[in-house]
Amino acid sequence: MKILRNWMMRGALGVGFCGVLGAAAPALAGDYEGSPQVAEFVAEMTRDYGFAGEQLVSLFREVERKQAILDAISRPAERVKPWKEYRPIFITDARIQKGVDFWNKHADALARAEKEYGVPAQVIVAIIGVETFYGGNTGSYRVIDALSTLGFDYPPRADFFRKQLKEFLLLAREEQVDPLTLKGSYAGAMGLPQFMPGSFRAYAVDFDGDGHIDIWNNPVDAIGSVASYFKRHGWVAGEPVVSRAQVRGENAEQGLTEGLDPVKNVGELRALGWASGDALRDDLPVTAFRLDGVDGMEYWMGLPNFYVITRYNRSVMYSMAVHQLSESLVNARGGR
Repeated sequence: MKILRNWMMRGALGVGFCGVLGAAAPALAGDYEGSPQVAEFVAEMTRDYGFAGEQLVSLFREVERKQAILDAISRPAERVKPWKEYRPIFITDARIQKGVDFWNKHADALARAEKEYGVPAQVIVAIIGVETFYGGNTGSYRVIDALSTLGFDYPPRADFFRKQLKEFLLLAREEQVDPLTLKGSYAGAMGLPQFMPGSFRAYAVDFDGDGHIDIWNNPVDAIGSVASYFKRHGWVAGEPVVSRAQVRGENAEQGLTEGLDPVKNVGELRALGWASGDALRDDLPVTAFRLDGVDGMEYWMGLPNFYVITRYNRSVMYSMAVHQLSESLVNARGGR
């Protein structure tokens, strides 16, 4: 990562901005010339976080509004694929082999993350594998362009992306990196684990101890950061993720959960005709769901650790893909 220009360093924050809109304030130029939203944002960052206003204006002169980003986020949603079509996208020989290679290369960091945070190495590797193919596709948009475009030109979610833009400028200052150099997805997700800026500031860690958190180029920091995220969201070491169920009886469908929250427990599902071959206590909270698999409908109980995976991406199929990729990685390595 490129070292931050002096204008974002804490030592350079004493320069006043004259209220952004006052006579002494420099004028915005470029794609956001004359934008009252950007002027208001600059004023907020100056007032609330001590940034040098003139230098933020200089920054936004270099920010580009990307129509391709607006087109991408506004594109009609694709047909939701059934599990039998979704799973083969992520559980492939190439992704498994690349994951084994990644695991072997970073075995020490993964073992340390598992010991410190309780999150299995295979789950950490699977997250990075699903998100970016182990760093092979981390995004080509400048993060500041993506967040500015969506924060100022996409009204349906402008508040969210403007908040992420604020978090991004804060993390750039804290990590002393040039915000114009950092790249990510069209939505502003960053690095090997595709953290949004808010998640970066809340959960990312300097896992190699070099004084900087770099999830773009440093797999060790990415590994520790994923483990930190899972631990902070309630991952319980040594506990399973899902349990396959057999369902019988006319009331079995009533056991299915609406949404992702584990609002039922194992005992309630048993009473409705759900049976599992695993030893699960009756009061264990679960998310009950079904998937349209190659061999027919599959019924599953998502256990508390499954719910943690859904906090990373709020999708049952995403979370199952991560889980099953993690199992495939273990099998491909011949066990742990």
